[in-house]
Amino acid sequence: MSDPAGRTGEVGGRSVRFRLLAIALLPMLVILPLLLGVAIYRWNAKFDAALISKVNGDLTIAHQYLARMLEKTGVQMRALSASARFRDVVAQDGSGSLSDLLDEARKEIGLDFLYLTNGKGDILASSPALQRRPRQDWPIVAAALSGQAPTTGVDIFANDELAAISPALAERAMLELVPTPNAVPTDRSAETQGMVVHAASRATLPDGGTAALVGGILLNQNLDFIDTINDLVYRAASLPEGSKGTATLFLDDVRISTNVRLFEGRRALGTRVSAAVRSAVLGDGHTWLDSAFVVNDWYISAYEPLVDTYGKRVGMLYVGFLEKPFSDAKYQTLLIIITAFIAITGATVPIFLRWASSVFMPLERMTATIAEVERGNLAARTEMTVSGDEIGRVAVHLDSLLDQIQERDRQLRTWNEELNARVRERTRDLEHANLKLEATTKQLIMSEKLAAIGEITAGVAHEINNPIAVMQGNLDVIRSVIGADADKVKVEFRLLDEQIHRISQIVTKLLQFARPEEYAGYVERHAAASIISDCLPLVQHLLNKTAIAVVRDDRASRLVLMNRTELQQVLVNLIVNAIHAMPDGGTLGLRSFDAERDGSPGVAVEVSDTGVGMGADVIEKIFDPFFTTKRRQGTGLGLSISQTLIKRQGGQITAESRVGAGSTFTVWLPEAS
Repeated sequence: MSDPAGRTGEVGGRSVRFRLLAIALLPMLVILPLLLGVAIYRWNAKFDAALISKVNGDLTIAHQYLARMLEKTGVQMRALSASARFRDVVAQDGSGSLSDLLDEARKEIGLDFLYLTNGKGDILASSPALQRRPRQDWPIVAAALSGQAPTTGVDIFANDELAAISPALAERAMLELVPTPNAVPTDRSAETQGMVVHAASRATLPDGGTAALVGGILLNQNLDFIDTINDLVYRAASLPEGSKGTATLFLDDVRISTNVRLFEGRRALGTRVSAAVRSAVLGDGHTWLDSAFVVNDWYISAYEPLVDTYGKRVGMLYVGFLEKPFSDAKYQTLLIIITAFIAITGATVPIFLRWASSVFMPLERMTATIAEVERGNLAARTEMTVSGDEIGRVAVHLDSLLDQIQERDRQLRTWNEELNARVRERTRDLEHANLKLEATTKQLIMSEKLAAIGEITAGVAHEINNPIAVMQGNLDVIRSVIGADADKVKVEFRLLDEQIHRISQIVTKLLQFARPEEYAGYVERHAAASIISDCLPLVQHLLNKTAIAVVRDDRASRLVLMNRTELQQVLVNLIVNAIHAMPDGGTLGLRSFDAERDGSPGVAVEVSDTGVGMGADVIEKIFDPFFTTKRRQGTGLGLSISQTLIKRQGGQITAESRVGAGSTFTVWLPEAS
C-alpha cells in the first residue's frame, strides 16, 4: 500500500509544480515562440515573394526592351523600303548607288547586314558585300515577298550562313564554351551559331516585281544591347548596397551576351545555364522565377524562353540580382528578433520562476520527506518553519504526524524483536530435538538391519561352511584316488577349487559386514603412499587386461592410524570399482595429500577414474548394503564394508561423480596422534 501511495503523492507534487511552471512559462516559452515563428515564417514568405515579384518586374522591362527593339527594327525597315529616296535609287537601277544607300541606312539603323533580294533569290544590292547568296527560305523573307505585313523576329544563323553574309559576323558569333558547374554535360567545345534580330520589308521594283529588303542585328557579343537592358532594369540605387543586377542573352543554354562576370575584367561569355533552369525554360517552356546559381554565386533570377520565327524555343532572356545581400539582411533581421526574444525571456523567466518556486518548493519538500519515509527513514522531516500560508501549516502538521508514526514504529519493532527472539529459541530447541531423533532413528534402523543380517549371516555361514568343507574334503579324496589321472582333469579341479574358495570368501564378507568388531585387527601408523604401493600389485592382473594408465600424486606428509589389511581392503575395493568403470580404458588417478575436516588434521586419499560415471540417484545409494550396479558380479557389500571400516577409525568416504565424466572417491582419515 505504501508504494502506490508514494507514487500518487509524487505524481501529485509534480502535477502542481508543472502546472505552476506552465502558468508562468507557457505564454513566454511556448505560445509567444509559436506566434513569433508563424510571424517570421509569414514574413520570410512575403519577403521572398517580394523578391520574386521584383525580378518578375525586371524581366518584364527586359522583355519590353527586346520587343521594342524588334518593333523599332521592323518600323525602320518598313520606313526605308517605303521612302522616296529608296524608290528613286531603285528606279535608277544603279546597283552602286543602291549599295551606297543600303550601307548608309544600315549604319543609321544600327544593322549588321542589309540586302535587297527579289523573288528569284537574286541579290540586287547588299551592305556589306555578301560573300555568296544567303538563304532565302526564312519565314520573314517569304512573308515580305508575299506582301504580308512587315515582320521582325529572332532567328538562329549557322556559322556558314553568317560567313555567307560576312566573315566578321561568323567570327564574332564564335564563342569558346567554358566548363560550368551544374550544366548539362556536352561534347561541344564552342558555340558557332549566331542569334540575329531578323527583319524584312516588302519593296517594289521598277518593273513592277516584288522584292524584300532584309536586315539583321547579330546579338552574339552585342554588349551594348545587354548593357542597355541592365541599365534600364537596374538603375542606380535600385538595389541595396552590395547587390548588383545582371542581364544575359542565351543562345540555347550558352551565354552569348552578358554582363555577368566570370572573374574581374572578364564577362562570363561561353558559360552555360544550369541543367534545372534549362529543363524548365527550354524544355518545358516555363518562365523561371526563383533563386538560381549563376556562374559562381546565387541570384534571384528570372528566365523566359525566346522563340524564333519558326516557333521553336532557341534561347533565353535573363535578368537577376545577387541574392546574398538580401539573405544577409533577412538573417540579420531574424538574428535581431531572436536575440531580443532571448534577452527578454532571460530577464523575465527568473522572476516568474522565483514566484512559482515560493509555491512548489514547500510541496516538493513534503513530497521528498514522504519518499524518505517510504524508503525507511522515519526520522525524515520537512523542518519548515511555521508560516501564515496554508502550505506551511500543512508541512508542520505533516511533521507532527511523522513523529507519531515513528513512535508507533519503534514500539512495533520492539515487540517484533521480542517475538522473534522467542521464536528463534523455540526453533533452535526443536531443531536439536529433531536432529537427535533422526540420529536415534537411523541408529535403531541400522541396528535392527545389522542384527537381522547378523542372525541370517551366522546361520547361512554355518549352513554353507559345512557343505563347503564336505565338498573340499571329497574333492581332495577324489584327487588322491585317481592319482596320476588327475592331471587329465586338472582344469576342472582348478575351477572347482576357485568356486569353493569364492563361496568361502562371500561368507567371510557377510560375517565381516554383520560383525565387523570380531574381524578387527591391531592398528598401526602407516604412510598413505606405502599402502597405495602395496595395493597396486594386488590389482595388476586387472590393469593388464585393459588400457588404463595409472597416475599417482603422493604429497601426504602425515601418518594415519588403522589396520593395514583393512585399509588395503578399502583401497583395493575402490581401485577395482574404478577399473570396472573403465571397460574401454582410461586414466586411474591415485592421489594422497594432507587435508583437514571440521578443523581436524588428517590425510585424504583420492581414487578417481575417467569412466562412465554415476547419476545423483546412484550416488545416494552406493554405500547401502547389497546395492550394486554390477548385474552379474559383486555382492553390493564392498563399499558398505569399506564405509564401516573407515568410520570405525573416525574417518569418512565421500564420492563425486557425473555421468560420462568419471567418478572420484575420497577416503579421509584423521592424523595418527
